[in-house]
Amino acid sequence: MAWIETRGKAKNKVWRVRWYDAAGKQRSQTFHDYPTAKAFEVEVESRQQRGQVAAVDAGRITLDEFVVETWIPTYAATKALNTQLDYEARYKHVAPLGAYSLRDLTPEVIRRWQAHLETRRITAHMRHKALGLLGNILQRAVEGEHIPTNPARLVTPPKLPRPKEVVPFSPAEIEAIRTVALAPAPIEVRASDPGTRPRRAYSAPAPGTAYTRHRDATLISVMAYAGLRPHEAWILTWGDVRERTLLVYSPKTDSTRTVRLLAPLADDLRRFRMASGRPDEAALIFPGPNGREWDKTTYDNWRSRTFNRLLRAASLRRARPYDLRHSFASLLIYEGRTVIYVARQLGHSPTLTLSTYGHVIDELEDEGPRQTAVDAISLARDGDTAERPGQNVSSG
Repeated sequence: MAWIETRGKAKNKVWRVRWYDAAGKQRSQTFHDYPTAKAFEVEVESRQQRGQVAAVDAGRITLDEFVVETWIPTYAATKALNTQLDYEARYKHVAPLGAYSLRDLTPEVIRRWQAHLETRRITAHMRHKALGLLGNILQRAVEGEHIPTNPARLVTPPKLPRPKEVVPFSPAEIEAIRTVALAPAPIEVRASDPGTRPRRAYSAPAPGTAYTRHRDATLISVMAYAGLRPHEAWILTWGDVRERTLLVYSPKTDSTRTVRLLAPLADDLRRFRMASGRPDEAALIFPGPNGREWDKTTYDNWRSRTFNRLLRAASLRRARPYDLRHSFASLLIYEGRTVIYVARQLGHSPTLTLSTYGHVIDELEDEGPRQTAVDAISLARDGDTAERPGQNVSSG
């Protein structure tokens, strides 16, 4: 049952429609003209008869309330930790919309929000990610019958800049990184400049310990010669190292794949296990602080303090640890492996493989005999890279 009440006089007159929701709680909505109020009263009674009275209140909850009460516990909380952290970073840009009710998030409101982000010089990539996150949240709201349609789908995403072509590190460059990791040079501190606080030049001991240096070199081998993403390497255990393959779990895709274990990498892992005291199969290969898995802070510190230092010491271009997996892809392509095979080894789709490494494949289209990945790595370790096909493609 629904009914209309009148309040005020003359120009200040309003009509309030009252009804009881499915929980027996009295609800109301105010209108400034009688025909609209009457039409709403009829709609409420119609929905009551069909058992759909809850839909009358749909969309009143704010975006922030929906995220906290519904989206996080039923969707975001089921994702990997890194994905949750990524959502958290993106939502900081969505926050200006948090006070809007779901029903008030129209395409126009979302477009104005995107324009606001652009004026704050938020990159196109981040604006694109923030819009994608908002669309994900609103789609969950559609599925929960809070709103009838997803307004984010009607908003054109920002145009992204053309991605740079992938330039994989060659085996010679990977071996140069591993060499400076295993035997880092002492840190040379120069004397202070004139007019500043006096300081004499001196040499500081090389950073790290024998264990951390061996760990860093082996971690680089795993990412470069097995194509693992950094967070896949963090959770790798000794039991995942098989005779000819690595068993890799990917939190990103929540799936497991087997990766070909190249002989040079198998040798690196065997040596590191012996140096680590022969840990059992359940132990992590690369344990973090207190023997636990690495978290984002541990990884960020390793990337900025160790990996970047190794690149500078090896006189190589700036890169991310993630970029090392491109080297494994290029080694497989040099062998003449199919796109499907490379995609399966890397743990993504053939379409992504082709779009990422298509230029590498094109460069090798008219090359002569292929070279195996094991031979390419072995030649690099022997200091002879003259015979490696595609050297001009993969070098930095």
